[in-house]
Amino acid sequence: MELIVDKVSKSFQDKVVLKEASAVFEEGKITGLLGRNGAGKTTLFRLINQDIDLDSGECRLRDGENELPLSASHVGMVMAENLLPEFLTGYEFVQFFLDIRESPSTLSPDDYLEMVEIDVADRHRIIKGYSSGMQSKLSILAVVILAPKVILLDEPLTAVDVLAGIQLKKLLKTLKKDHIILLSTHILQLAYDLCDEIVVLKDGQLTPLAIDRDDSQFEGRIVQVLAGETDD
Repeated sequence: MELIVDKVSKSFQDKVVLKEASAVFEEGKITGLLGRNGAGKTTLFRLINQDIDLDSGECRLRDGENELPLSASHVGMVMAENLLPEFLTGYEFVQFFLDIRESPSTLSPDDYLEMVEIDVADRHRIIKGYSSGMQSKLSILAVVILAPKVILLDEPLTAVDVLAGIQLKKLLKTLKKDHIILLSTHILQLAYDLCDEIVVLKDGQLTPLAIDRDDSQFEGRIVQVLAGETDD
């Protein structure tokens, strides 16, 4: 399955953020979305998530020869800032998402919390007392439980420590088999380590950039694209 972003445009008053931007994102891959601050990465995610309306263009899913409009039920989004119900415990939070899941899960709340290595002693503490890394784990778990076809991760590892980051990267790599995953980040090394391909957002346009693990000039090529430079 593929997510098709087709000639999408979005402006806020006189500021053009996206200008007939197009890209194809594939199931089974983690695609890194790179761009400078203010380039429109979060805006693109919010358009795909249908939080805000497109000015023109469309987003749709393609499965073989069949295409269908993208709906909110197809998409799950994790923001950089964790907005969680702090009065719940971690266990109650996971149970809530299991309760609203369309089909029953064979896994229990403890199974999911074990998946992201949240200690048994912490599972029945209220979320308000969790570290930012633990809260990020819960945010991603909510998407894992609901299992939307498209997963949007907006700077998901910004506030986590080294160990939590390793755990979450392992989880994301296991998820990609059955999902279309887009991850925005300003950390080039994270994109290089985790992503299968890169799309650069600049001047309202989306430009794919292949990742070559043997390319010692990867970082330089990214900088060239972002700066608008080209090779002679």
